Amino acid sequence: MSLSRLWTITRLELTQRVRSVAWYVLLGIFALILVGVTALSFLTFSGYSEQRGSGIYSTVVYITLLLVLLVSPTLSGNSINGDRDAATLAPVQVTLATTGEILFGKFLAAWITGLAFALVAVPFLLVASLAGGVTAGMILVSAVILIVEVGIVAAIGVALSGILARPLFSVAATYLIVAALAVGTLIAFGLLGAAFTSEQVNTSRYATYDDNGPECVDGVENCWDEPENMVCGDWETYTYTVPRFDRVWWVLAANPFVVLADATPTQFNSRGDAVDMFGYLKVGVRSAQITPDLEIGYDECDPRSSYYQDDYPTARETIAKTVPSWFVGLGVQIVLAGSLLWWAYARTRTPARTLPTGTRIA
Repeated sequence: MSLSRLWTITRLELTQRVRSVAWYVLLGIFALILVGVTALSFLTFSGYSEQRGSGIYSTVVYITLLLVLLVSPTLSGNSINGDRDAATLAPVQVTLATTGEILFGKFLAAWITGLAFALVAVPFLLVASLAGGVTAGMILVSAVILIVEVGIVAAIGVALSGILARPLFSVAATYLIVAALAVGTLIAFGLLGAAFTSEQVNTSRYATYDDNGPECVDGVENCWDEPENMVCGDWETYTYTVPRFDRVWWVLAANPFVVLADATPTQFNSRGDAVDMFGYLKVGVRSAQITPDLEIGYDECDPRSSYYQDDYPTARETIAKTVPSWFVGLGVQIVLAGSLLWWAYARTRTPARTLPTGTRIA
């Protein structure tokens, strides 16, 4: 593979995109949305000194990823079949440029195009960083994951444009795959978790009350703060059906937003709670890994009961006792994008033995 020919293909593709007025309109709309999101984030987190900077930063990064996922399929989903329809692909194929150089050149151009939108977000991320609470590790990891995710979406779009004959279908298919990763994994997680259930037994008993409060044992007049002196009723047992999300949490591993949250270092406040969007999502996903207790209960007459004690784990404790999954999800995305690119290479290489019906070659 020649780097000079590869860059020539990439440069030609970028030149065609830059000449389009729609390109600058999209960048302007992208910037306006980020202005609004940043302003609203400052208002939202202004009263939280411990999480203002990291909260604003994580929000802007997430919105940037969302907008890139929405824009990239349109920019990359017709790279190859669009040129075939315009009769500009065949002249390039008869030059010294190989099929791999054409394919990867278009992929690099689509990746750079997506990164241009991410570049628009840099000033807003700098403003958020100046608010404090943002570490170098958070910036580095989130930036790398964002860049990789943009590349994966670009690869999927370019690959489908080489696999499918019609630009409209390839763009739509790219959107469907992106939606399957971003939204479909969440839907599948909810449905599968609800499908796998277990019975949970709740055993409990409560104090008896009269008009003056809880009834007390003989010799005690007031036992509001003395559960051991309360008169309790009989034990009651209830059975519930609970979803088993701990069996299907891995479905979320390939979600781009989960990958970003799970890979980025988490910031905690003095109580051990997460302080930004990365942490909130990470704790939510990691909590799904924890097996629910199938035998629970409390005793209102026992001071040692969880009824009186706060035994809920903090975000720091939840993350510490669960396992990361971002590298597995990222690996699945890379394998998916790589497999589609290989298929696109097989469909685009010349000389071609067969072509889809109605395909234009010159």
